[in-house]
Amino acid sequence: MLTIYHNPRCSKSRQTLALIEEKNQPVTIVEYLKTPLNTAEISQLMTLLNVSPRDMMRTKEAEFKEQNLANADDATLIAAMATTPKLIERPIVTDNTRAIIGRPPENVLSLIQVND
Repeated sequence: MLTIYHNPRCSKSRQTLALIEEKNQPVTIVEYLKTPLNTAEISQLMTLLNVSPRDMMRTKEAEFKEQNLANADDATLIAAMATTPKLIERPIVTDNTRAIIGRPPENVLSLIQVND
């Protein structure tokens, strides 16, 4: 079972979800702007993605600059994603053993092929 951390207003997120559905993969949709992730969940996704907090963030968002996160440490970045979920890169898809960021949306295909 896949889980997509989804923002329905984001075209890349919609395209990634469409690819999952085209492949008839069961998927749980988590609208992370409505149901924010806590720091433990964010840390778990970072581990599955094998990325740093900064690599999981939308650094061009105004909130990133407003919160002075350019030189922040990892704990501060993770806390910022928990309190400002808009800062989380999207979409993220996981099968609970690994995860990908759906940019481009076709990235999700490697995760689906693993589950076929």
